[in-house]
Amino acid sequence: MSDNKPPAANNNNAGPGFTDGAVHSHLSRLTGFMILGLISVMGAGVIETLYIGNVGTDELAALSFSFPLVMLFQGISMGLGIGASSVIARTMGQGDREQAKLLISHCFILVMGLIVAVAVLSYSGISAFFSLLGADALILPLAVEYMQTWLWGLPFFTVAMVGSTLMRAVGDATTPGYLMAIGSGLQVLISPLFIFGLMGAPELGLTGAAVGFVLARFVSLLMYLYIFIFRDQLFRFSLQGFRTSCYDILHVGLPAIASNMIMPLSMGIITRLLAGHGALVVAGFGVASRIESMVMMVMFALSMSVAPFIGQNWGAGEFDRVKQALKLANSFALGWGAFAYIVLFFCAEPLIALINDDPGVLAAAGHYLLILPLAMGFMGLIAIATASFNALGKPMPPLIISATQMIAINLPLALLGDYLWGYVGIFISGAATMVLMGVVSWLWLRHEVNAGIRGRLRL
Repeated sequence: MSDNKPPAANNNNAGPGFTDGAVHSHLSRLTGFMILGLISVMGAGVIETLYIGNVGTDELAALSFSFPLVMLFQGISMGLGIGASSVIARTMGQGDREQAKLLISHCFILVMGLIVAVAVLSYSGISAFFSLLGADALILPLAVEYMQTWLWGLPFFTVAMVGSTLMRAVGDATTPGYLMAIGSGLQVLISPLFIFGLMGAPELGLTGAAVGFVLARFVSLLMYLYIFIFRDQLFRFSLQGFRTSCYDILHVGLPAIASNMIMPLSMGIITRLLAGHGALVVAGFGVASRIESMVMMVMFALSMSVAPFIGQNWGAGEFDRVKQALKLANSFALGWGAFAYIVLFFCAEPLIALINDDPGVLAAAGHYLLILPLAMGFMGLIAIATASFNALGKPMPPLIISATQMIAINLPLALLGDYLWGYVGIFISGAATMVLMGVVSWLWLRHEVNAGIRGRLRL
């Protein structure tokens, strides 16, 4: 196998990487620090929900209506980061650190230009979007004011999200977790000042949560720029090859963006279906989604950790390490899914009550957490497969998987489930879809990896 490695892999400037050492140690380290970061981000989301739950049920429902749009914007940011990290990880595996630095610089220019344009274009259309989702006259102005304020922090948040992805791509497993934790910690500390009007700050209610997000993410922006420009010197201030860099990034990034956009758009339709059962069901859905995200973070961390590992080792021709990593990751995903369901089965009700004890919210959130987490392990298989395809420079399978999962299967089943069993049927359809697509994704990735290895070995 060593005869097929790129000759540049021995470049002394390659820097830290994942092509040597025990596979499980790299994955554990990557995943552990990624969990630290995601615990902080998702924990901040749960604490924000707890804050708003104490403000009022209408505010909690308005926050829930914002989830699809927030996911949409985050999906654009993540897609661009996925495209860049795929190219950069494979470039690092081949030993070309200087080219990786140039790609990082071009990535930030591209990302900031696109995300600012998206934020500006979206600002005036937020009210119409929430109206389409079914927000009523009481909830609509709350959701619009929150989201319009939140948009000011989107460019800052995007730099942090993409920056974390790029740090892992070059081999830094620890710094992203620390920086994500600091940014989220700041949000948790700042938000209640403006939500409840503490320490002389204005009492803004739901909008105060958005103000806290903006201020905390601005501080994060400064930290990430310091790390990239001064500490690690990962910027090359040059536009040489910018068009080529953009093409390479967008080759993976655009399908990744499309894939990431399918989920929030589908979630928007699901939210619209749930809105037909009342604001309490939408609020319960929002509460349960935040709680589920806390246990799902392990899956997300694992899939985000597998990607740079696979990218570097695929670029270096270390195919056995790629297959070993996938086997370990998939086994862990199924095991964690089973463990997480048992925990939620016994702890769901008291966790929901901590956020909001309205009987309608408790009922809707309780049904969600008894049904959807059954398929959590299979959701992990999907996440690992899509991250791995992107790491290999194959962006179309993740797009096909997302479109099939959300549009071709989940939405028709959700409509059928809603007709037969109400909102509980919507939750059942989501679980059934994840089980089916988890198996399909696992089989498809295994086939593509084996075919890719055969092709590389013939070169």
